[in-house]
Amino acid sequence: MKTVYASETEIIRLGEGLFACTLPRPEWTHAAHFAAALWLLRTRPDLDAPRVLPGLIRAYNGSVGRVNDDTGGYHETITLASLRALKGVLDANPTDMPLYRIVNSLMASSMGDPNWLLEYWSVARLMSVEARREWRDPDLKPLPF
Repeated sequence: MKTVYASETEIIRLGEGLFACTLPRPEWTHAAHFAAALWLLRTRPDLDAPRVLPGLIRAYNGSVGRVNDDTGGYHETITLASLRALKGVLDANPTDMPLYRIVNSLMASSMGDPNWLLEYWSVARLMSVEARREWRDPDLKPLPF
């Protein structure tokens, strides 16, 4: 398995960097999205992640000069589908499993491909303005989580 992250410290840095809008833009990768969301889900159970994460991502995007509009930046359907999947992954692993190991495992799975959701949504539906703005159900097959 390819190692993306070598320590829990790296995951904490990503989560806190997203929260504080201090993470350098080149570090906001596909793996970092998952790492930060897992960090939020595990370390901040007091927060409603589906309600809080959209604002965090929008704020972070703005802090690095990225526009949140109908063609770029925050994407509601991708974010909510990813959170559902990540919640399932957390629930399937021991509560003491280090997050960096979970992220490394995810990156070695089909979810490691940034296009993993195209198994459930057509490109046209997932990349639509409507799906970017609000949740849209999959049109190819139901999500397993």
